[in-house]
Amino acid sequence: MSRISTIEELEAIYGEIGEASIIKVSDRLTDGYRKLVEASPFVALATVGPEGLDCSPRGDPGQVMTIRDERTLVLPDRRGNNRIDSLRNIVRDDRVGLLFMIPGSNSTLRVNGRAVISVDPELLESLEMESKRPRSAIVITIGEIYFQCARALMRADLWNAGAWPEASALPTPGQMMRELKHDFDAGTYDRQWPERAKNSMW
Repeated sequence: MSRISTIEELEAIYGEIGEASIIKVSDRLTDGYRKLVEASPFVALATVGPEGLDCSPRGDPGQVMTIRDERTLVLPDRRGNNRIDSLRNIVRDDRVGLLFMIPGSNSTLRVNGRAVISVDPELLESLEMESKRPRSAIVITIGEIYFQCARALMRADLWNAGAWPEASALPTPGQMMRELKHDFDAGTYDRQWPERAKNSMW
């Protein structure tokens, strides 16, 4: 294996950064970036902590992230598996990365910044969904924000339903857990999961 071990070696392979890749970076929401955030129902949240890295999917109907001002975004922490890996990391290391995705659009939006966890009652009340408040909210200060080149989503043909794998051919959550714990009741878990998710969405 030929391993790259210095920045100089990398730059010799990839060359100079194009002008567009530099001028697109902002330290706050522009009008265009605001519109992308407002259109995005899904974001991947990356965090780092003593145990390593974590990347967590987050979603809400319509708009996943609330905009407080041109430098501040708010992400409700909805119900999940209670591992709270992202929150544990933020408490110890406030650096975060975000990748917003918009169904049907090949434009994605990246944010690097700093985060704190808030349990302010008024803030949580403003984030209610079906009369249920999140237990906490992640308040993110933008360090840099920029749109990402569309080539990755274009190569993946991500929004072309004809290119999607058959859902029935994919392993179920129960089947994957049974591979790790051989006496796990995969059938019961998979049968009960849709109703359990429906009743614990928010």
